[in-house]
Amino acid sequence: QVRLVESGGGLVKTGGSLRLSCQASVLTFVSYLMAWFRQAPGKEREFVAGIGRSHTTTKYADFVEGRFTISRDVRKYTLYLQMTSLKPEDTAVYSCAAQGQGESTFTSWGQGTQVTVSS
Repeated sequence: QVRLVESGGGLVKTGGSLRLSCQASVLTFVSYLMAWFRQAPGKEREFVAGIGRSHTTTKYADFVEGRFTISRDVRKYTLYLQMTSLKPEDTAVYSCAAQGQGESTFTSWGQGTQVTVSS
């Protein structure tokens, strides 16, 4: 498993922006499929965005609507989620996750970082 540590969450007003970071503890970071998930109070955890090992393949949940961008810096072993035009419904704990080669699910998770969007 990979140790993942998120940062960058906080309180922002509607329409604001935040950039989340996820630091990985593995030198083979480039070989992992990475993703961001979120969980709001009383709701199920949901997929937000993912990025493939090629770095060119990305996938977003429909609710993102072009507002978020996922990226990774392999030299810094860091995953990012740039969020713009934030809405109150984006309020949640955001967690990053990693899926290694040969694995069928995300097996490594960070502790999460709180994002709160005020109206």
